[in-house]
Amino acid sequence: MLTLPVTGALLQRHSSRRIMLIGAVLYNLMLALLGFVTHTWQLVLVLFCFGCSRNLLNISVNAQSVGVQGLYDRPILATFHGVWSVAGFAAAGLSALLIPANVSLPYHMVVVSVLLTGVALSFFPNSLVLKPTKQAQKTGFSLPDRSLLGFGLIAFTSMACEGTMYDWSSIYFEKAVHAPKAIVTAGFTAYMVAMTVGRFSGDWLVSRLGISMMLRYSGFLMSLGLLLAALFPTPITAGLGFVMVGLGVSCVIPLVFGMAGKSSNLGSGSAIAAVSTVGYFGFLIVPPVVGFVAEAANLRWSLALMSVLGAVMIGLVWNLKEPS
Repeated sequence: MLTLPVTGALLQRHSSRRIMLIGAVLYNLMLALLGFVTHTWQLVLVLFCFGCSRNLLNISVNAQSVGVQGLYDRPILATFHGVWSVAGFAAAGLSALLIPANVSLPYHMVVVSVLLTGVALSFFPNSLVLKPTKQAQKTGFSLPDRSLLGFGLIAFTSMACEGTMYDWSSIYFEKAVHAPKAIVTAGFTAYMVAMTVGRFSGDWLVSRLGISMMLRYSGFLMSLGLLLAALFPTPITAGLGFVMVGLGVSCVIPLVFGMAGKSSNLGSGSAIAAVSTVGYFGFLIVPPVVGFVAEAANLRWSLALMSVLGAVMIGLVWNLKEPS
């Protein structure tokens, strides 16, 4: 969160490809250092720097993706985010192989860091040279203006649902669904698989439905999925509900970032950083609210309450004006 204004300011002065490379190298450096921490303060410091470098990479690479989208006459942004989801599965799979083999954590982290840095360096020459616009250089970083605030609020609702799934889906299967221990993570796995499938099919759907209609369906799936899981807490129905949530949130962020990147008031990187500032509060604020509601009532009421987010998204999209 603290790095978002810095990233926005940097992208007003430098090409997103340069910030992307710096972010990638620093990100991998912090990953390597995580394997060598021995005290809590060291872990906190390295994780803080890890988060900072992550945002340098994340915002700039999304700005690059908007630039690449401009070279095509068909939607492609959701596929980029689908590749990100596949990378998450690949990382989990690699760790699942290395941990039982007793590969030391420092060696694990360093090897992955070196390999990923090599990937970043090898593909950097093919990235786009996107110079900051003159208007963006004059504005300085600020929170979203009215033209971007709607995008930020839509991102907030989606990221809030994502944060809820990340933090509470497995706990919900354990405490509310009372699933056997062997399938406690099945709900989260179903959500992640559905989100990945949704992202790889999202561009095809957007080309046929349009962005606004796609976002309305996304909000509907988010609400219906959370309600289904809350009203019928069985492994099958809750799992199906989480699949619907995964499909619902899958394309929201790439679509919102794509629209924000076309803003006429800010450059693409600065606009994405501004929208992310609002959206990321969904990750920070909403999952603890789910916990507070669960303490006062129960987890089923928490999920039922979170279903309102999808309805809010539909309302926001209804009056949304897409940038040309």
